[in-house]
Amino acid sequence: MKTVLITGCSSGFGLEIARYFLARDWHVVATMRTPRNDVLPPSDRLRVLALDVTDPESIRQAVEAAGAIDALVNNAGFGAASPAEITPISTVREVFETNTFGTMAMTQAVLPQFRQRKAGVIVNVTSSVTLKVLPLISAYRASKAAVNAFTESVALELEPFGVRVRLVLPGRSPETRFSENAHDRMHGLDHAAYADFVQKVFARLTDTSLPVTHARDVAEAVWLAVTDPSSPMRIPAGADAEAWAAEAR
Repeated sequence: MKTVLITGCSSGFGLEIARYFLARDWHVVATMRTPRNDVLPPSDRLRVLALDVTDPESIRQAVEAAGAIDALVNNAGFGAASPAEITPISTVREVFETNTFGTMAMTQAVLPQFRQRKAGVIVNVTSSVTLKVLPLISAYRASKAAVNAFTESVALELEPFGVRVRLVLPGRSPETRFSENAHDRMHGLDHAAYADFVQKVFARLTDTSLPVTHARDVAEAVWLAVTDPSSPMRIPAGADAEAWAAEAR
C-alpha cells in the first residue's frame, strides 16, 4: 500500500486532497502547522504530523517521522493582495518563505529517498494566476511562478532516476482561506492613488457569476498527477483554471 505526504492539510485544498487519497486506500501523512485530529476521518492509514515548511528542523523531523513515502504533495501556501508599491518587502519575503522556499525545502528533503529507490512523485500545487496577468497579487503570483519554473527544471534532473514531478494549477476557490489569509496581508488598499482601482478589481473577484475551482477539482488533479505517469506537466484544476489554460495555449 502506498503512502503520500501532504503539506497544508488543516483546511482547503490540502484537507480535501488528504480525504481523497484516504478514500482510495492510500496511507496518508497529513501535515499542518498546528496538528488537528478532528478535521479528517479516523483511519489506521492516517497520521497527522506537525510541520512548518519555513522551519528546517520542523521539516527534518516531519520527513523522518513519515518514513518511506511514495508521493509528496507540496500544497502549503497563502495569499497576499495589495498594490506592489505599498506592499512591505517583509510581506513579500513572508509569501516567498512559505510558497516558494518551503516547497523547495520539502522537495530537497524527500529527494534522497526517491532517488535511491528510483521511484517517487512530487506534485507542487501552485496557481492558475501564473497563466493570466492579474493586478494586486504581484508577490503571490511571483512566488507561485517561481515554483513553476523550479518544478519544470527539477523534473528534467530527476527523470533519469525514475522520479516524476508535476504541477497542479488551481483557480479561484471559495473553499479555501485564501481571502482570509490575504486580508491579513493587505496594505494601502485605501491609498488615494489606488482606492478606486482596488474597488473595481475586488468587485470583479467577488462576482459570483464567474466560474470557480472547488477543492474536489484540485484533489482529482493531484490524484491524476500522482497515479498517471502519462499526465501532463501542468494540470489546471477547476473550470476557471481550465479556461485560463486554454487562453494561454
